Amino acid sequence: MPVNPPRNDPPPATAVVLCGGASRRMGGADKTALPFAGTTVLDHLLDSLPADWPVVCVGEARHTQRSVTWTRESPPGGGPVAGMAAGLALVATPLVLLLAGDLPFAGPAAAHLALVAGKRRAISPPFPATSAVVATDEEGRAQPLLGAYRTEALRRAVPDEPGGARLMGVLEHLGVEFVPLDDRACLDVDTPESLARATQLAARS
Repeated sequence: MPVNPPRNDPPPATAVVLCGGASRRMGGADKTALPFAGTTVLDHLLDSLPADWPVVCVGEARHTQRSVTWTRESPPGGGPVAGMAAGLALVATPLVLLLAGDLPFAGPAAAHLALVAGKRRAISPPFPATSAVVATDEEGRAQPLLGAYRTEALRRAVPDEPGGARLMGVLEHLGVEFVPLDDRACLDVDTPESLARATQLAARS
C-alpha cells in the first residue's frame, strides 16, 4: 500500500511584531523588555501566538524564549510603517499578522483575526475585496497593529519611502473589515499605569 509523502505546506501565517519605538511615556525604557507575569511583555505575547507561525521581530535584537527572526527598520526609529516594510521583506506566507510588541494579551486575538481572514478568502461576496481584518477597541478605534493582512496586498500598500509614513494611510489602500475586540486584547503597555493594569489582569488569569 503506497504511503503518502509528508506534506510540507507552509505555515498559515507569519507574525510580524514591531518592537521599536522610543517608549517616551515609559521614560525611554524598552517597554517590550519590561518584566511581566514572570517573563517580559514581549515574551508573554510571543508565547501566546500559535506554535506553527513563524515570527519576525522588528527592532534591536535580543534574546527571546521563542525562536524568532530579528530584523531592523530603515532608518532605525523610522516608525511603524518602516518596521512593517522591514518585516514584510522576510514573510513567505500569504497571510501576515501585524502586531505591536507591547500587546501582551494579543495572541489569542491574532489567531481569531487570522481565522476570520481565512474565511473571507474562501467565500464569495459580500467580502470579495477584503485584504485586511483589523481590530477595533471597545471605543471603536482602529488598531492597525493588531490585524491580519493579505501579504501581497499589504506590500502594495506600503509606500516606497516608508520612514515616517502614516500607519493609517496604509489602511486607506486596503479593503478593511473591522472586528471589535475586548479591552484586554487591545491593551498596550505603554505607560506605568497600563503596565500595572496588565499585571493585575495577568494575575487573575
